[in-house]
Amino acid sequence: MGYRETLDTPCLVVHQEILEENVAKMADYARSRGISVRPHQKTHKTAEIARMQREAGAIGATCAKLGEAEALINTGVFDDVLIAYQVVGAQKIERLLSLMDKAHMIVAVDGTDVAQALSDACIDAGKTLDVVIEVNTGLNRAGLTPGEEVLELALALSDMSGIRLRGIMTHEGHVAKAANAAELDEIAQKAGKDLVATAELLRANGFQIEIVSAGSTPAAFSTTAIDGITEMRPGTYVFNDNNAFRFGRIGPDRCALRILTTVISRPAPDRAVIDAGSKTLAMDPSASKPGHGYVVEYPNATIVRLSEEHGVIELPEEAQGLKVGDRLEIIPNHVCPTVNLQDEMFVVRNGEVQADWEIIARGKVR
Repeated sequence: MGYRETLDTPCLVVHQEILEENVAKMADYARSRGISVRPHQKTHKTAEIARMQREAGAIGATCAKLGEAEALINTGVFDDVLIAYQVVGAQKIERLLSLMDKAHMIVAVDGTDVAQALSDACIDAGKTLDVVIEVNTGLNRAGLTPGEEVLELALALSDMSGIRLRGIMTHEGHVAKAANAAELDEIAQKAGKDLVATAELLRANGFQIEIVSAGSTPAAFSTTAIDGITEMRPGTYVFNDNNAFRFGRIGPDRCALRILTTVISRPAPDRAVIDAGSKTLAMDPSASKPGHGYVVEYPNATIVRLSEEHGVIELPEEAQGLKVGDRLEIIPNHVCPTVNLQDEMFVVRNGEVQADWEIIARGKVR
């Protein structure tokens, strides 16, 4: 029997050949552009995929939270990690200082209050921390407006002897709001131009800017079309998900991770209930397709409702032969929180389970 019959559900299934192709495609593209890859670990949270990324040429890793970085660094896969997040508070700064004994750390800053606390702690510890300034190119989350605001912070950082400015970064996540692929390209390339122009402004004022870093899987091939980007930080590309379908550049065949689920009830001809609810699929919506995920076997089916342990599927006529006990594969709307809900993922090739990978950074939100 193959994996669909032998695995207990609901569980995460990773199709190894798709995963390998996704990792290779991004690495090949980056090499063709002369850009470094520093992939975000928030999507897969595993040592095995981190190792695949390193072997494909990644120069280091990106993490959001220190907990992710601690889990990853302790495996020995990467020893160069960017925390693309503001590190705030005595507890976190102490953990960061400890990580600096094990790996080269870079931290994002977007204000003097955050930067000064880091500098003071590093001075006391006899260390120097590399930092990048986060630039807001349109997401309107953290970060400074491109141009003069960034220069003003850079000038302030030059007076802080515990830190060293290495570059600038952005997350152009606002491309997800684009109506189509052409608009995505337009938004992403504007973000890239603003980031590069800001780097040039800093250099004109005497700063040695080595890192000009962009980070978004949907925009990965668009922002980096702008000359002057030195680094890219894609995350979801290793698996892909339903959110990406609407731009027409990938489809289900490029989605490496699926949720294997079992039909547990057939209470009506046009309704099936599966054993994957919000505790498995997460609750993120998708602009690609209505519902809570993409049913691989029946693309016209819609997961219309989730409770904690139940998923309710509205069935088209061609799917009404489903029976209790049948197995389905669901591509999640947003793969990152979906992975964070599980302890392990099962790797399959040619219909057989090849490995069981622990999700070592699961729940590492501190």
